[in-house]
Amino acid sequence: MTPIVTPFRNGEVDYDTYARLVDWQIANGGHGVLVNGTTAEPSTLTTAERNRLVDVAIEAAAGRVPVIAATGSQSLAETLELTSHADKAGVDGLLVVTPYYIKPPQRGLVEYYAEVGQRTERPLMIYHIPGRAAVNVDLATVKAIRERVPNLIGMKHAVNDMGFVTHMLDTFGPDWRVFVGLEELSFPMLAVGACGLMNAVGNLAPRKVADLFEAVDQGDLAAGRKLHFDLFELNLSVFFDTNPIPIKYMMKRLGLLPVNEHRLPMVPATPELEKRLEHVLERAGLI
Repeated sequence: MTPIVTPFRNGEVDYDTYARLVDWQIANGGHGVLVNGTTAEPSTLTTAERNRLVDVAIEAAAGRVPVIAATGSQSLAETLELTSHADKAGVDGLLVVTPYYIKPPQRGLVEYYAEVGQRTERPLMIYHIPGRAAVNVDLATVKAIRERVPNLIGMKHAVNDMGFVTHMLDTFGPDWRVFVGLEELSFPMLAVGACGLMNAVGNLAPRKVADLFEAVDQGDLAAGRKLHFDLFELNLSVFFDTNPIPIKYMMKRLGLLPVNEHRLPMVPATPELEKRLEHVLERAGLI
């Protein structure tokens, strides 16, 4: 499920290009769409813009693939507003990031997710990305949230901690859904038992990312391992600068975006980074 970038044009969200990106994802093998994920630069968007992106994605997807909405914020009030809109719009699931900047205690996280969970019956997932949010979720906290939130089904796990994946699956069983949120760990986490990928590289090569999932899902670890190495440099390139700066430049280079525009404090790729990314695209066979 690709966390699709947010296209900007002259400072405004380019909804027409966003709709085309959703359609391109589906036409090129993507299994699903994640709206307002980290790669979409959601902290630079207004609540109204985030809500409209959800509506555009649902309309463009037209029921062909699942649409997941990331509805978390640093503010509970904003999270509830975003979640309510996505719920009413008809998304297939909700992804709620741990509230960032605040650095709440674990008991605060339990209450936070319990409050969100009681407002919707849709499948709900925790977005665990301590490198951005500055807070970890421990296993006891996940267990406590799950006891309070019956529709909590899993987690997007975006941190270099393979052990935590095993601990969760051992504790909650194979129906607990773990989506890999750290690109370079896609293959090993899938091999351990993750159910899928939320991978920014899907913005560039959705079919190849989907092939990696499908190979592991079908038990063909040799094919999965080969795809792991085929995708490895692309996966690393996401973090040559702050995500999605590299992704947006490469999308522009591939003709998927008219411009690689960002909102401050995000800025476009430097000329030096552009040259580095050109070589990545060449070696990946994309140009």
